[in-house]
Amino acid sequence: MPATTDDVADRPATGTGRGTAERSPLVSLLKASHPVPAAAVTVLTALLAGAVGLGPAAGARAVAAVAVGQLSIGWCNDRLDLRRDRAAGRRDKPLVVGALRPGTVGTAAVVSLLVCVPLSLSCGLRPGVVHLGCVAAAWSYNGWLKHTVVSWLPYTMAFGLLPAFLTLALPGHPWPPLWLTGAAALLATGAHFANVLPDIEEDLAGGVLGLPQRLGRRASTVWAAALAFASCVVLTVGPTGTLTLGGGMLVAVTLTLCLVAVCGPPGLAAGRLPFLAVLAMAGVDAVLLVLATRPQTVGGS
Repeated sequence: MPATTDDVADRPATGTGRGTAERSPLVSLLKASHPVPAAAVTVLTALLAGAVGLGPAAGARAVAAVAVGQLSIGWCNDRLDLRRDRAAGRRDKPLVVGALRPGTVGTAAVVSLLVCVPLSLSCGLRPGVVHLGCVAAAWSYNGWLKHTVVSWLPYTMAFGLLPAFLTLALPGHPWPPLWLTGAAALLATGAHFANVLPDIEEDLAGGVLGLPQRLGRRASTVWAAALAFASCVVLTVGPTGTLTLGGGMLVAVTLTLCLVAVCGPPGLAAGRLPFLAVLAMAGVDAVLLVLATRPQTVGGS
């Protein structure tokens, strides 16, 4: 995988403290994989696999492919961001504090990527190609696109195609309805804008100039909230074409959170409130995504 050739940048940090030195390498390697988002995507995949009607064996293969793919993405991210994370003093990063060697994380990323290929294809040629395309999009984000105005595109593509990866593994290889693909893509794109909010100043200082960083905190908050709200609307209206009473209540809750994120007091807007509000919206959308995905909706529009 791409890596810096600077020996100094690859040298483990010193003076990291007793706790860091005694940390298990396996625990450090797990931490470097971005375990929380990796677990969230994997659990969501498991829930969606059951929702679309995949059997236990097919569902297990799909979940395993996604889990290994997520590990490869996380390790790739930490390895490629090593120089920037060191400059930012990211003591929460195992590579920065010297708990792992860069070569270990790079090898883990490549090996997990190679394992992901047969796992993905074991789900079938078409779903396998779709999933590998999603993983490739994420790697392209880590390596290049996160610094460009199309930094949102890998999120939109990878998560938007997640339902297709699962439905194409069903008998007959049906595509998911367009509203389901659109809702997943909207949710992921909003998540991209929300994800940068806690670290946007550090990103700018480190030269990460994706679209959210170029737009700034305020505009990124608006985009994150608006996209999450749009995903909620699509998920409540899409399955039936109408807005039910229960769906209307969920839309109202999400709209309230959207207004909190966008129209909060200036003092709170500079803190974590907008991020937490959008995170809550994303949680509602994720639940709706699973509930709205049913075997009888697959293949329709």
